Amino acid sequence: MKQLKPRDKITQKMTRDGAVEVNETQQTAERISSREADSNFSQPDTATAERVMEHLDAAHTRKASKKAVKKAQEATVLRTSTSRLQFTDEERATPELETYIKKSEKAADKLDAAKAALPKQKKLVKERTFEEATGKAKTRLHFEEQEKPLPGGKPHNNPLSRPAQEAGIFVHNKIHSVEKDNSGVEGAHKSEELAERGARYGTQKLKQGYRSHKLKPYREAAKAERAAFKANVNFQYHKALQENPQLTSNPFSRFMQKQKIKRQYAKTVKKGGAATAKAAAGASQTAAKKAAAFAGRHPAGVIIAITALLLFIMVSVGLSSCGAMFSGSMNSVLGTSYTSEDSDLVATEQSYAAMENELQSEIDAIESTHSGYDEYRYDLDTIGHNPHELASYLTALLQSYTPQSAQAELKRLFGLQYTLTLTEEIEIRTTTDEEGNEEEYEYRILNVKLTNKPIASLAEELLNPQQFEMFKVYLQTQGNKPLIFGGGSPDGSPSEDLSGVEFVNGTRPGNQELMELAKQQVGNVGGYPYWSWYGFNSRVEWCACFVSWCYNQAGKSEPRFAGCEWQGVPWFQSRGQWGARGYENIAPGDAIFFDWDLDGVADHVGLVLGRDESRVYTVEGNSGDACKIKSYDLNYQCIKGYGLMNW
Repeated sequence: MKQLKPRDKITQKMTRDGAVEVNETQQTAERISSREADSNFSQPDTATAERVMEHLDAAHTRKASKKAVKKAQEATVLRTSTSRLQFTDEERATPELETYIKKSEKAADKLDAAKAALPKQKKLVKERTFEEATGKAKTRLHFEEQEKPLPGGKPHNNPLSRPAQEAGIFVHNKIHSVEKDNSGVEGAHKSEELAERGARYGTQKLKQGYRSHKLKPYREAAKAERAAFKANVNFQYHKALQENPQLTSNPFSRFMQKQKIKRQYAKTVKKGGAATAKAAAGASQTAAKKAAAFAGRHPAGVIIAITALLLFIMVSVGLSSCGAMFSGSMNSVLGTSYTSEDSDLVATEQSYAAMENELQSEIDAIESTHSGYDEYRYDLDTIGHNPHELASYLTALLQSYTPQSAQAELKRLFGLQYTLTLTEEIEIRTTTDEEGNEEEYEYRILNVKLTNKPIASLAEELLNPQQFEMFKVYLQTQGNKPLIFGGGSPDGSPSEDLSGVEFVNGTRPGNQELMELAKQQVGNVGGYPYWSWYGFNSRVEWCACFVSWCYNQAGKSEPRFAGCEWQGVPWFQSRGQWGARGYENIAPGDAIFFDWDLDGVADHVGLVLGRDESRVYTVEGNSGDACKIKSYDLNYQCIKGYGLMNW
């Protein structure tokens, strides 16, 4: 019997190496694709890898080079984009060009002044930068001052104006229907219509006048641009005549040359500014010299060309326009710094601190000003504020300010920040006399409550969204002036070692226990316990808070201050406890004040550990945002003076 076997099952598959025929019965596979097999990359090919890396490096270099060239071109355009021509010494020494140089410079001055008078607006932008060392990206917020766009567009009409007009028309129609029967009504109606037309005419003129007033700076700038353009072209034209005397004999040549210079100047100034346009005009003058030489060799051909060109110009000169607008000046960038003068910032802060001192004095005198109570109960928040919060708020709201211009806002803000409430309470109590009889009497209590709402929380309520964004940026950067309100030392060096130091004791007693406590704080970073103890809800410049905290731990309720210049220094000076720089009889526990920028204002404060023959040794908070032991020469010029403590 013939043995039968099944037919082989053949299938084809597409693999990475090409088409493959698979015999599923015999479990075999055969490659049938005519395409060359891919190379085996499991083993590295060093030569190929090097070529690939060289290609990538070259591509990266080309890309970086193109980017650098493009950036340099943009910087050149911004640098040369100006309405002012740059004149050489040779040009200024030429008598024939002196008048036109003066006119050009005068016109450029007027144009710069007109552009400076254009309304400006601030815009918050983000700038992304990269640190070359770490390769990390940072986002920096800053404000750019930009020219406001020209007012215009579709007017915003009152949505109620049309219904009001319809109602007026309806009323007038009703009056018209009856005025024929009554001459008095007709006369009154005519007078009413005349008054309405006069009111509409007056309103229209007021709107036109207001818009004309708003557009005046833009008109002045456009007028100044046209005058500067004309002055610059006149200089280029007369310079061409001075360098090419042969052009002065032919009026048509002079006219053509001037038109050519105007077109060339207008075209070039749009791209690169007046300096580039001047260079292009110089090239035009060189071409004019060559054209004059050619005209001398071919007079007949030139006459024919001029005749044909004259006909063309007569038609097109009236239609062409040579006016051009100069490129606007580069927008100035406002950093994140406070815009007011330093003296105004400090004086305004002192004014606000004086209001707080008055409030504290009022609370201290309550028992004398509100006498007659049996008991006084106090529930008081701490009086104090973050100076940078106040400066950031005022800068965001008022831009640049002085103590006088900010006075009204200071009073309003102070009234919102502090709320002093006096509440009278009467309790009926009983007492027993000598005979054992009980008698009722009134026990009068005065409840004194003070609440302090931080300026940061008030800012979100009082400022619009754009101003509040500015406030947060100013507060984050501390207006780029962290030391202006008695900030800490920027010194980031480590704490000093006192081993080997032999202190020289003076005649005044000090407080060694206080100094041991202060030395135990060395190494603290951020100053949290000190500014929090003082009553601040967030970190402030805490050098003064550290000194006040140490005094409080030593059993002294005063001095207690958060600002060096307007609180700490006046406290010591008003009590006759002040020693200027060079004072020798200092003692452990005295306060030492520093004036880093030598402007007469105390910027930093620490505690005196002691002195030797040549140096004074201190413990300072907020020295590079940490508690450190430091030392200075006794005659160091940044030492403002010493607050002398009586123990």
